Amino acid sequence: MNNSGSIISLDVGERRIGVAMASVDARIAQPLLTLDRQDGGDIFERLQSIFDEHHTTAVVVGLPRGMEGQETHQTIVARQFAEDLAKSSGLPIHLQDEAATSLVAEEELQASRKPYVKGDIDKLAAAIILRDWLQLNQNKD
Repeated sequence: MNNSGSIISLDVGERRIGVAMASVDARIAQPLLTLDRQDGGDIFERLQSIFDEHHTTAVVVGLPRGMEGQETHQTIVARQFAEDLAKSSGLPIHLQDEAATSLVAEEELQASRKPYVKGDIDKLAAAIILRDWLQLNQNKD
C-alpha cells in the first residue's frame, strides 16, 4: 500500500451503506457519510466518485456473521458486494469482521446525548470497522 491517499470502509446494508475513511498517513478512522441505496443511481458509480474524490488506495468492507461466527445470508451478500466492487473499482478490497459494530456505534451515539438518525449509526459503524482493520494491519505496509 502506498503512503498517500485514503482507505475507505463500508458498512453495507440492504437500505444504507455507511462510509468512513482514514488517510493512509494518519490512519485515523473517521465517519464520512451514509449512502441511501434507494436514492437512485448505480451504487458502484456513486462509490467510485467517493473513491476518486478521496484518492482511495484500498477499501475495507464489513463482513457480517452470525452470533457464533457462522456464515449467514448477509455474509454471502457482503462477500458478493465486495467481489462486485473489486470488479467495478479495480481497487484492493479487504473484508473485516463487523461483529457488533452497529451496536457499539449506537451505544457511542447514545452516550453522546446528541440527536442522531440511523444513517449516523451506519457511518460510525463503518469507522469502527475501519479502526479494527487498521489495528489488525498496522504493521503490514
